[in-house]
Amino acid sequence: MRVSLTIPKSTTAVILISLSVLLVVVALFALTIGAVTIPFGDVSVIVLQKLGILSSIEVDGIHEVVINSIRIPRILMTMLVGGALGISGAALQGLFRNPLVEPGLIGVSGGSAAAVVLVIVFGATFMLPTEGWIHDSVLSLSSFIGGIIITIIVLRLSTLRGKTSISAMILVGVALNAFAGALIGLSIFYADENQLRTFTFWTLGDLGGATNQKLLIAAPILILSSIVLSSFSRNLNAIAMGEAEAFHLGVNVEFTKKMIIIFAALAVGVSVSLAGMIGFVGLIIPHLIRVLFQSDNKIVLPASFLGGAILLLAADIIARTIVQPAELPIGIVTALLGAPFFIMLLVQAKNKNSI
Repeated sequence: MRVSLTIPKSTTAVILISLSVLLVVVALFALTIGAVTIPFGDVSVIVLQKLGILSSIEVDGIHEVVINSIRIPRILMTMLVGGALGISGAALQGLFRNPLVEPGLIGVSGGSAAAVVLVIVFGATFMLPTEGWIHDSVLSLSSFIGGIIITIIVLRLSTLRGKTSISAMILVGVALNAFAGALIGLSIFYADENQLRTFTFWTLGDLGGATNQKLLIAAPILILSSIVLSSFSRNLNAIAMGEAEAFHLGVNVEFTKKMIIIFAALAVGVSVSLAGMIGFVGLIIPHLIRVLFQSDNKIVLPASFLGGAILLLAADIIARTIVQPAELPIGIVTALLGAPFFIMLLVQAKNKNSI
C-alpha cells in the first residue's frame, strides 16, 4: 500500500461534503423507488415533517405510512450497515497494509454464519422458536455472538507476550474460517429443505427486515464503532510506514491493533446480524477512495464510511427494482459488483509483484 502526504484540510472538507451531498441525493431517490412509486415532492414533504420543519401540508396517507414505517428505517439501516462495512474494511486494510484485506479475513463473517446455521438447524432441539420475531431476534443475536467469539479467539491466538502478530492473525483467521466452513457444511448435512432455504437466503443478504426497534439498538453501536475507527487515522498513517517507525513516532501500536480489530469486528458483527452476509463493500470502497483521492487515512476512513453507505444504497435500489414485484437478495448485487473488482485488484497486485 502506498503512503501519500497528508492532503490539505480544505480539500478533505470538500471531498467529504461532496460525498455527503451525494449520499443525501441517493437516499432521497431511494425513498421514491419501490413497489409503490412515490413522487419526489411527497417524499420531501414527509421527510421535512419527520424532521419537524413542516406540519401544515397534507400528503397521501399511504405514502406517509410507506415512507415512515418501511422505507426510512430500511434506508437508515442500509446507510449504517454500508458505512460500517466500508470503514471497517478501510481500517483493516490500513492495519494490515494490504488493499486486498476485507473484514471477513479475521473470521467475523464465518463465525456469524456458523452460529446462524447452528441455530437454524439445531435450534428446535433446544426448544428455540423456529419462526416469528423471537426467532429473528435469536438469529441476529447468535450471528453477533458468533462473530465476536471468533474475533476474541483470533486475538488470543495471535498475541504472544503482549504483542499481536499481524501475520499470525491472518493465519489464525484463515484457519477459523475453514473451521466455521466445516461447521456450516456439517449443519447443512443434517438440515431439511426448509432449514436449508432459510440459511441460503440469510447468506445472500437481506435489508427488508429493518425496523425502528432494530435501529434503536444497532445504530448507537455502528455509529460508535465508526467514530472510534475513524479516530485512529493518524495512527494508521504512521503504521503505513512500518510498526517500528510508528512506535518511534509515539504511536501505541499494540493498543491500535487491538482497538481496530475489536471495533471492526463489532461493526461487522452487528451489520451481519442485521442484514446477513453482504460481501465486497469493505473491499471495494476503501480501494476506490484511495484511487480517486489519496491514501491519507484522515480522508480514507470517513470517505469509506460515506462511500460504503452510497454503494449499499445503490445496490439496494437495484435489488428492489430489477425483478419487481420480487426482490433480489442484496448480497447477489454486491457480489456481482465486487467479484470483478476483486479480480482486477489481484491482477494489479500480480503485475506489481506484490503478491
